[in-house]
Amino acid sequence: MAVTDRQTIAHLLRRTGFGPTSAEVDAATLAGYEATVDTLLDFSGPDPADAIAAPAFAPHQPRAARGLTVAQRQVINRQTATEFRELQLWWLNRMTTTVHPLREKLTWFWHTHFATSEVKVRRPDLMYRQNQLLRSMGNGNFETLTQAVAKDPAMMIWLDTATDKAAHPNENFARECMELFTLGIGNYTEADVRDAARAFTGWVIDPTTEAWAMRPRQHDDGQKIVLGQTGNWGGEDVVHILVNSPASHAWIVAGVWSHFAYPVATTDPVVADLLPGYSQDLDIANLVRAVLMHPLFVSPQAQTGLVKQPIEWTVGTLRALGLPADGPRVIAALTAQGETPLEPPNVGGWPQNYYWLTTASSLARLDVASVAVGADAAAAALAVVAAAAPADRVAAVGELLSVTWWPGTATALGAVAGDPKELVMLALVAPEYVLA
Repeated sequence: MAVTDRQTIAHLLRRTGFGPTSAEVDAATLAGYEATVDTLLDFSGPDPADAIAAPAFAPHQPRAARGLTVAQRQVINRQTATEFRELQLWWLNRMTTTVHPLREKLTWFWHTHFATSEVKVRRPDLMYRQNQLLRSMGNGNFETLTQAVAKDPAMMIWLDTATDKAAHPNENFARECMELFTLGIGNYTEADVRDAARAFTGWVIDPTTEAWAMRPRQHDDGQKIVLGQTGNWGGEDVVHILVNSPASHAWIVAGVWSHFAYPVATTDPVVADLLPGYSQDLDIANLVRAVLMHPLFVSPQAQTGLVKQPIEWTVGTLRALGLPADGPRVIAALTAQGETPLEPPNVGGWPQNYYWLTTASSLARLDVASVAVGADAAAAALAVVAAAAPADRVAAVGELLSVTWWPGTATALGAVAGDPKELVMLALVAPEYVLA
């Protein structure tokens, strides 16, 4: 079936946000594809998401502080857990209300790329600071972003640079920076990791400002060799060497394309197409624009090339049904599906695509969809579907979810068109909606 302009626009909006409304697809179709890309990349102007108040964080009190009783430590733990849940809901609320969806989608992308977990950091206030860093810098220069992330306190705790001393270099950050953040496996050696770890020694979190600081006496100022370049490198030098290497250019281009279009290796021809532009300036906004404007981005392969992660599916469902993202049920729904923000399973982030197509994940989505359509706040969305004639309801729910049904799916959904609630519930777990 030929792809209409509206279908192409809906695909664009799904990939650059968390589920467009039918009205948003209509407006973007009227504006045109290229103009919509320009609008998506323009983060200026007011955003209702910015008016959502961040959680109030209590002054930090170390759990290991001397003199604390068991009861006092339990109070700190409860306070931390409460603040963390409020922080998760704050971000989910931003995703559902923003008028700059690509900004939040990029923030999510960088959170999965520079995956950091509260499970180890145990500081909701620092996780909030990192989240704001990714949001404010996520469409800028990749080296500037990576330098800032390297010095971010949450990252320094997560990958142990905060305790990295000349006498005992810790390789955690150096290794993951190469393997996951900048280069990819096979583009560095163990010797590179060891010398890079030496370069990051002396980095600490200042206990007064709770920001990055340098302790020269704890820094290894000897000669180091990283990716064949020799010098008395510090941590900033190492980041510069890594992000400006050809391997990094290919790694980031492939990562951005894989997140927004479909999975590719660094050797894919589409990466070669995009490399010259990115290599010139390391500008993420320019790279994203090039991805969205590439002919293959709207190809059939791209339009069915990704599976929504639970965050994307859940937030899209909330937006489609007009449900709030500020209740404990939302966290429970994401927990059941295996993905909650700010809690990646490891430094590699969450698995992608086929991982979310198991029987267990399908049943979890069905359970969440069942609860969602039964919520009082979903009544208005369901009423729109119910108002259509039974023969038109499958198309109506397609409009609600901004998807076009394949013939087989349309036939299956038509069998339950007499029950609008069941129709919407099954549509939410249909392949066309589960695909990003």
